[in-house]
Amino acid sequence: MPLLTGREREFLEAVSKIAYANPFLPERLEAERQALGRDFQDMGGIRSLTVEDPSREDPNRRRLDERLESVVPSVRSRLAGSPDDSGEELALYHDAVLLLLYRRYLDDFRELAASVGAPRGRPKRVRLYAPFLRDWRQLVEIPGVHWRLPLEPAHVLAGLYQIQRAFLHTFAAIVGRSDVAAQLRAAVWQSIFTHDMRRYRDSLYDRMADVATLITGPSGSGKELVARAIGLSRYVPFDAESTTFAEDPTTGFHPLNLSAMPSTLIESELFGHKRGAFTGAVADRSGWLESCSPYGTVFLDEVGELEPSIQVKLLRVLQTRTFQSIGDATEKRFAGKIVAATNRDIADAMQRGTLREDFYYRICSDVVVTPSLREQLQEAPEVLHELLVFIASRVAGTDSASIVAQAEAWILEHLGADYAWPGNIRELEQCVRGILIRGSYHPARRHTASPVASLLEDIEHGALTADELLSRYCTLVYAQTGNYQECARRLQLDRRTVKSRVDATLLERLAGPEGHDRSDPIT
Repeated sequence: MPLLTGREREFLEAVSKIAYANPFLPERLEAERQALGRDFQDMGGIRSLTVEDPSREDPNRRRLDERLESVVPSVRSRLAGSPDDSGEELALYHDAVLLLLYRRYLDDFRELAASVGAPRGRPKRVRLYAPFLRDWRQLVEIPGVHWRLPLEPAHVLAGLYQIQRAFLHTFAAIVGRSDVAAQLRAAVWQSIFTHDMRRYRDSLYDRMADVATLITGPSGSGKELVARAIGLSRYVPFDAESTTFAEDPTTGFHPLNLSAMPSTLIESELFGHKRGAFTGAVADRSGWLESCSPYGTVFLDEVGELEPSIQVKLLRVLQTRTFQSIGDATEKRFAGKIVAATNRDIADAMQRGTLREDFYYRICSDVVVTPSLREQLQEAPEVLHELLVFIASRVAGTDSASIVAQAEAWILEHLGADYAWPGNIRELEQCVRGILIRGSYHPARRHTASPVASLLEDIEHGALTADELLSRYCTLVYAQTGNYQECARRLQLDRRTVKSRVDATLLERLAGPEGHDRSDPIT
């Protein structure tokens, strides 16, 4: 006789999907819709920070909690009276228990994540473990059921706490309801947990340090925010006897801006040095690779600036997890995780030899791409307002609403809705500061890019429709040939198609002040 009713099974199957889904992908919301049925309330599709009311509660979560608290105890009572485990049904029950425990202790996890880190050497005792353990034993260790969930409660607590930290860091770092922002949040989540959270929970949780992460994207697009979210969201073991975590998770992120230091200092900062190794080395010094704990992360910002000789030394670290300090023959071990970032064109850097191919192929297994602000605004113009609210709250505090209104009005009047924001989010933040202090912002005037460079940039950012791309390319080739027939031959198009696609305004720019001697007219 089945242990579950049809409705219970349908609910627990949806709960199982929720428990292991990426919270920033559409399938998570679809699983919630399946679990709640008619009670599901559509909140807009993309889960993102509500910058104007960050405390707003999601009614779907509340309804899900209520149903979990009703269904799980009911199924447990039937399990206790069952002569044997029920296979698949028992597995669904255990998935529901894990989600229920996460939801029961969510406020405790949030409070723990927000608490000030304890000084090194004095781990902070976690009081919530005692009630958590009681609930675990009540829900999982059921009399008469021989099969046990092959997970230790201390490991489950550490995993659930990691999930909440990862959600908070990712959710708060990446603002915006655009699809590209949602995809970035989902990509960060996968960098932390992989795409298979069951596998991560069972075996990969203590092996992710072996996978380096590379973050690429234009300057000012938030690469360090992404790195910080990944670095501060790593798994940290919990010890049941001492009721402490192995390390304060807030102390494990070590950023290093490589572009701001000479190569000699970079090498010393990373690997450390022995006294007398070079002029000025008056004492032994530990580098970040040595100081980083097994649960920590070293972030190498602007890794494209590294000299090839240092890339070779880092390659060894990535391959063997060992290194030597400057002036020391003793091998040391790096146990943490490497996260690197660059705004360079990687293919071009490898072709020119500034980025070693063997080094790149050691850090490219996990790549996260941060979108430009221009990409976000082209897809969802309302993101500008959301980002202004987010930035102004940090810059102006309680007076942020008036700054948002002032900044938004100034931007639309003086820069226009189609301003490209070449400095990305970093530039937008400085714009807000400029308006706060002087009532205005004056971006640096760049030399107008050539039409060819402009076309390449728009292609790189996916900013053109197929029609726009064809029109601009036809115009460029026509400007070179000065003849529709020859242009059509090169492009393998009909002459009439070429003629209809040539942009007269762009053609004037290409011709320059002297004009262009064409063999046939534009009209």
